[in-house]
Amino acid sequence: MVDDFAAHAFSDRGLLQQALTHRSAGARNNERLEFLGDALVNLIVADALYERWPKADEGALTRARAELVRESSLAGLARGLRLGEKLSLGSGELKSGGQRRDSILADALEAVVAAVYLDAGFDTCRNVVLPWFALGLESLPVGKVAKDAKTRLQEWLQARQVQLPEYALIDTSGDEHDRSFRVDCRIVEPPLHAEGTGSSRRAAEQQAAAEVLRALEPARG
Repeated sequence: MVDDFAAHAFSDRGLLQQALTHRSAGARNNERLEFLGDALVNLIVADALYERWPKADEGALTRARAELVRESSLAGLARGLRLGEKLSLGSGELKSGGQRRDSILADALEAVVAAVYLDAGFDTCRNVVLPWFALGLESLPVGKVAKDAKTRLQEWLQARQVQLPEYALIDTSGDEHDRSFRVDCRIVEPPLHAEGTGSSRRAAEQQAAAEVLRALEPARG
């Protein structure tokens, strides 16, 4: 049987079942598969970008990969594959809408990638996964993916040969399945700091850096 969202007939359907099982639903869940799938997705996307953008430098390739494999992008792909309705979740996650949460969907997508790889090898895995990213790859402007806020802030400070920003975690709140992080971004010259929040520490750092950049607008102009 070929699974419509994976375009692959699993020899070991237990792998697929595990990939679709959130940790809230049992001990045999998709966390280890998600770890492996994360690496596979990064490799497959990096390889595709390397082949498609022969003149792009490392920075452009890195930014493009980050854009394609960020949590919200993977969650969007998972929604397109209607992955949420196939997930096994614990009662608490079901009640809180876990099947619609970006983090759970992105993790599940990566777990499915790992399941395909373990079931049929890398070539089959790549052939299954690449079509998911086809639209994203085509829509990226070659070599011109916008830099994220942290990168832009760091480059602005480096150009002036002053100390780089420091990020500090201020607070973590919410239940385990719905965490919120609050981070402070601080620069010495000029003396500024701003806070950011997000569903991950990385996202909170990006928002904090963006706020510092906004405060720097007069100086940057």
